[in-house]
Amino acid sequence: MKLRRSRLYVPGNTPKMIPPAGLYGADVISLDLEDAVGPDFKVDARMLVSEALKIVDFGPGVEVTVRINPLSTEWGRWDIRQIVCNKLDGIYIPKVESPEDVILVDELVTDLEEKKGLPIGRIKLFATMETAKGILNSYEIARCSKRLEGITIGGEDLTADLGGERSSDGIAIHTARQLIVLAARAAGIQAIDTVYADFRDMEGLRKETELVRKMGYDGKACIHPNQIEVIHEVFNPTPDEIVHAVKVTNAIEEARKRGSGVIALGKKMVDRPIALRAEKVLARAHAAELPIPTIEEIKAIEETTSSGTGKGGGDD
Repeated sequence: MKLRRSRLYVPGNTPKMIPPAGLYGADVISLDLEDAVGPDFKVDARMLVSEALKIVDFGPGVEVTVRINPLSTEWGRWDIRQIVCNKLDGIYIPKVESPEDVILVDELVTDLEEKKGLPIGRIKLFATMETAKGILNSYEIARCSKRLEGITIGGEDLTADLGGERSSDGIAIHTARQLIVLAARAAGIQAIDTVYADFRDMEGLRKETELVRKMGYDGKACIHPNQIEVIHEVFNPTPDEIVHAVKVTNAIEEARKRGSGVIALGKKMVDRPIALRAEKVLARAHAAELPIPTIEEIKAIEETTSSGTGKGGGDD
């Protein structure tokens, strides 16, 4: 499992911000050539990002991506031509409205990989839907390319396109968020949420991140390094969730050893959704390098707790 809990935007025209970007701990860095760069600075930003990809060490485990300009602009194709290299992990495509928008980028990247002698297909794609048309086509977009590993939503542009109002409750894009998750899950790829614009409001960030995690999102974009810790805290499995997942997998293994098709944990039956949820929790815990206790360690702690309180233990 590739963790993409946090994706930090880094303006592509700010030389002092690019080299240290990997130090903040984000799972993904997105060097931005689109919204963060004005029209008069697009060419300079592209050159800066292209050179940075060649010489900057962003650190182990960091996925290095670039958000290009839309191919409908004069800059998009040139962005792709200059950034494709062996240190580029992925490209975020903005303003995607149809599968053709992704397929065209796929074809351009493939052509450049062949010409530069790079492994074909290593550079991944991520599509951002920022219009009503893009949202309604999200499933077809999500399944249109083998390179596509995630789809995301652009909250500000989408709200403007819908004629709605960007508010703390996110009501204007609530349905769109649900459609993105549905499309991603149906296509077997990840769903990444939009940014929380007020980087000083940590309480609001936590509330919105908790909301999208409950909806099924895999991660969230951010515009400031201070947002990363909160996002990771929300998307990481809690210690209780990890313990429960270990108990579930142990119950499944015990039932298998007995040759029994009936799996129970305490007084509750373990069905397929519970088993799949446990697998996902443990996969995320492994990827995040969180401590995962063994079933023996869990039992020992519960026995100690039970003895200390004088109460019987057991799963509910």
